[in-house]
Formats: sequence, structure tokens, C-alpha cells
Amino acid sequence: MGATGAAEPLHSVLWVKQQRCAVSLEPARAVLRWWRSPGPGAGAPGADACSVPVSEIIAVEETDVHGKHHSSGKWQKMEKPYAFTVHCVKRARRHRWKWAQVTFWCPEEQLCHLWLQTLREMLEKLTSRPKHLLVFINPFGGKGQGKRIYERKVAPLFTLASITTDIIVTEHANQAKETLYEINIDKYDGIVCVGGDGMFSEVLHGLIGRTQRSAGVDQNHPRAVLVPSSLRIGIIPAGSTDCVCYSTVGTSDAETSALHIVVGDSLAMDVSSVHHNSTLLRYSVSLLGYGFYGDIIKDSEKKRWLGLARYDFSGLKTFLSHHCYEGTVSFLPAQHTVGSPRDGKPCRAGCFVCRQSKQQLEEEQKKALYGLEAAEDVEEWQVVCGKFLAINATNMSCACRRSPRGLSPAAHLGDGSSDLILIRKCSRFNFLRFLIRHTNQQDQFDFTFVEVYRVKKFQFTSKHVEDEDSDLKEEGKKRFGHICSSHPSCCCAVSNSSWNCDGEVLHSPAIEVRVHCQLVRLFARGIEENLKPDSHS
Repeated sequence: MGATGAAEPLHSVLWVKQQRCAVSLEPARAVLRWWRSPGPGAGAPGADACSVPVSEIIAVEETDVHGKHHSSGKWQKMEKPYAFTVHCVKRARRHRWKWAQVTFWCPEEQLCHLWLQTLREMLEKLTSRPKHLLVFINPFGGKGQGKRIYERKVAPLFTLASITTDIIVTEHANQAKETLYEINIDKYDGIVCVGGDGMFSEVLHGLIGRTQRSAGVDQNHPRAVLVPSSLRIGIIPAGSTDCVCYSTVGTSDAETSALHIVVGDSLAMDVSSVHHNSTLLRYSVSLLGYGFYGDIIKDSEKKRWLGLARYDFSGLKTFLSHHCYEGTVSFLPAQHTVGSPRDGKPCRAGCFVCRQSKQQLEEEQKKALYGLEAAEDVEEWQVVCGKFLAINATNMSCACRRSPRGLSPAAHLGDGSSDLILIRKCSRFNFLRFLIRHTNQQDQFDFTFVEVYRVKKFQFTSKHVEDEDSDLKEEGKKRFGHICSSHPSCCCAVSNSSWNCDGEVLHSPAIEVRVHCQLVRLFARGIEENLKPDSHS
């Protein structure tokens, strides 16, 4: 039977699925293991041995065995069986997690209670797990399934894990953000948003804004050092693209996300602040896009009556219009990062690049305390001018179901940098080739008209604004000069685009962007390397 204390290993012969198994629990390794043991001894674990880390056990329950009949002869020896059920995580294909149950049958009541007590004591020591959550549900996002998804797939898991919740079903835009500014959030262990990327952005803005207000930080100051929040955000995907969830977990499956919340996973993530004239416009975690993606989101806003089809319609219309925009991009290269946008090393769970880059960034910041930062900034800023079809800045891969590798496959979630992608003026055919590569395995940066830089700050000013500043009258004449010999019809240079900031329109063409390293934390662990699906069930 083994030890009697929680700190010592437990070894027993129990029954699983009518098979005699050796079962071991080693608190030092925090792993529950079991394997078939038909003989009198425990035997050595074979290739079919199963294991579950204690950190991935959801709950342990005593099993009601009354009224159950077992016809197998093996079971007749067990006159009064006792059992406990372990609810745990089971890995499925494509990064999905499933809720699984394994029931262990014991010949003695005392042994059953010892296992229950030992496992529960180990679960109690997992302090990273949330006990009380604030949940925002967007009933309108995506296909309007948020409430149903939460009730069917998430609430039962929270109940099983003894997580209590306060639920707010939002009735209008920005309700979640406003609520987070008003209520006492100290009693919660995290905030959960059920919806799409827009719902997550609301919660993000509310939590960051509330944290800065409490810390006395002026968000409108472009060089302000922002304070991280102690609360994690959980995302239950119920939107149209669910880009943030897909890029941080590897799937947009609600059950998977709920299980990451239950086991208390934590993933630090960069956030970019977007300013114009010393005023904070928005925060961004996924895509900042000017030109192509800005035009798509601006056009789609006028066609909300089309539902999700508006994105395809606006995308085709924008592609055919083929507008390019003239302007100046200046940026500060992220010299602290140990990766690069084209190194083929995607961000994964326990990412070495994020960890090392953060350490190197902290070293840089120590130097800045001695007044060196301003001098370095002047020396290191780079400037690129020209006509662009698109200017994209991504803090993450921006992967989704349609684009499994995303806009920047090697972008990192917490390395304190953004991947700045410049698509210069080119033919419509070449631009189509570039877009197609977002859906396959080819290098989408391998074009002469595409440049990519890893940056920690950047600024953009459109030619239209530059000219307006220098000569307002001359600019007035240019506005009516679109159809002319100097501008080919395939790429007519119009004055301004808009910025697409995580799916929201920013109308200011001149912006200043700064990446804040690991400013927020999610209930996630990053995309795991492709592991074989678990065999236990």
C-alpha cells in the first residue's frame, strides 16, 4: 500500500476499466501513473503506461458505486468495491484539450480515502489556479453563440473545478471596459471574456486602463512606463476569427480554452500602445494594419448587414481597387531580441526567445536609468520612405483557421517587439502571390517588394499629412489629381488609408507605436509542440 503521508510516494494495485493496474503517485515529480499489471507484483511500466501530471488534474471525486453490477469474474473477489474518479486533461489532435475521466477501483475503503486525500492535498497546493472569476459574455459576437457556448462547454468545467463566477452578459459596446473601471476587481483571480477578438480588446483596454489609473500612470504619455496587471485574462472563443486565442493556444476550441483557465496556465504577452499627438488612441496585441487591411476594415464597417460575409466582400473589393499610399516609416530596431522574423522559429510554450529577449530588454532598461536611452534612440532609428500597398505590425503570428501560420509565422508573444512588414507598391498579380502565401507553408517575406523588421517602436506619417504640414494649398490641388499620367490606373495613389487596430478603425494616419514587453497575462501556455494525443480516457 505504500506511504501514509502526502509528501511520500503512493504505490497500489488498483483496477482501471476492469484491468488490474499498478498505480503510482510521486509527489516529488507530481505525476499520477498507471500501467497494466496482470501478475501478483506491480511489474515495470510498459509502452502502454498512462500518466497525468497533477497540474493537469481538474478534480478528484469519490465515486458512487452502489447499484453497479460487474459480470467479470475478476470483480467477484471485490465484494464491497470503493472507487475514486480523476477528472483530467486529455490531449487531442491540433492542440485541442478534452475533459477526460479515469475511475480507479480499490479493494479497501481506507485505501480509497488515502488516494483521495493525497491527490486533493496536492491539488490544494496549486496556487496558480483561479477560485473566483469575473465573466463577460458577448451575446452578439460571431454567430451569436457566446451564451450557449459558455453554458454548455465552460460552466460545467468551472463547477467541477469549484470555481465560482460573477457573470455579466453585455448589452452594448464598451460595457466590459466601463465595468472594469467602476467595480472592485481585487476579489477576482482573473477576467474571462466569452466572444471574439473585439470582446477581448474591450477587456484588455479596461484592465490596462484600470491598472494605470490605480498606479497613477498617464496613459496619454507616449513614453510612459505602463504597470502590468496582476489579473490574468481568459479567452473563450466565440467570434468570427478568434485570432488572439488561435495564436496563443493553437486552436479556437472553447473546451480547450476553458481547461487552460481551470488548470491556471499563465502566459505573458506584449501589448503595443498607439498614440497620436500625445493622445492614446488604442492598445494593440495582434494586427496594426495600414493600407490593405485598414481599407478592408473601414469598408466592412459600412456593410455590417452582410454579417461575416462582409470581410470577404470588402477583401475582394480592396484587392481589386489596389490602392497604394505614400508615407514615411521610422522605426527603432529591437536589438535586444534573440530571434528574427525570418528565422523559422515560431513562438511555442516555454519559449526560449521570449524569455531571453525579456532578460536582454531589462538589461537595456537598466542602462536607460543612466540617461543613455535618448542618445541611443537618435543613433538607431531607421527611416523608410515610399509608396506602400500595406504596412502591417504584428505582436503575434496572427494565425487563424484561414491562415494557420499567420501574417508573421515567427513573431513572438512576449519578446518585447513587433514585426513590422512593409509591402511596397507592386503589380496586382505579385500582391496576390504574397497574399496566397499566408495560407500555405511558403516564405511570405521572400519577395523583392516585401521588407520585414523586428522593432520595439515605430512611427508613421502619410505623405498627405507631410504635404499638408508644408503646403496646404498645394495639397488641395493634389487631391483632385488622382486620374493622371503620373499614377498608373493599377495603383492609384490616394491620400490616406485608415489603420486597422485589432479589428477597429483608427482614422489618424499619423501614429506613434511602442511595444510594452509582457504587459498582460493570459490563461494560456502558448502553443505546445506537436505531442501525440493522450491514450488515457
